[in-house]
Amino acid sequence: MQRILVIGTTGSGKTTLARALAARLGLPCGEQDAWYHLPGWQEAPLEEFRAQVAAFTAGGAWVMDGNYTKARDLGWARADTLVWLDYPAPVVFGRLLRRTLRRNVTREELWNGNRERLRQTLSRDSILVWFFRTHWKRRRDTPRQIAAFPHLRVVRLRTPREAARWLSALAPDPDPSPEAAGARPPRPA
Repeated sequence: MQRILVIGTTGSGKTTLARALAARLGLPCGEQDAWYHLPGWQEAPLEEFRAQVAAFTAGGAWVMDGNYTKARDLGWARADTLVWLDYPAPVVFGRLLRRTLRRNVTREELWNGNRERLRQTLSRDSILVWFFRTHWKRRRDTPRQIAAFPHLRVVRLRTPREAARWLSALAPDPDPSPEAAGARPPRPA
């Protein structure tokens, strides 16, 4: 595993797992949401967003999270491993609800000065509504999407406990320097 993409439905914990995986393996970590959401919740222009993904994934070793179809051809094609967080809806929705409420209370900055706001949380464009629009569709469509990239090693994790066990079983990086990250042989998972 040298170029790892972490996917999953909204609120499944993609960013959290990607960061932990990158830290464990000593790899750089990229977050597609940070490239896509400009200040004021503006969408990045498509060319700019794709350029960010292309530049990051041009590296020899990395971990990136995100489900953006706008750059799937780049990230999925360049990845060697796809980690799919395929958790049941009640687990994901519970996590998403707690996270959203916490972010509203703490005013946590997400990307580029953006913060979740109560008005946004209660709107029809809410991340909670987005979950209901996309969770089951993504679970249904992901196997077909994966089949279009047969070179990928797929790690499908169905519970947070399974993900934690998988992550803890990975060998930590003995040399976390960026120079070593690009020259290291693949690790068994």
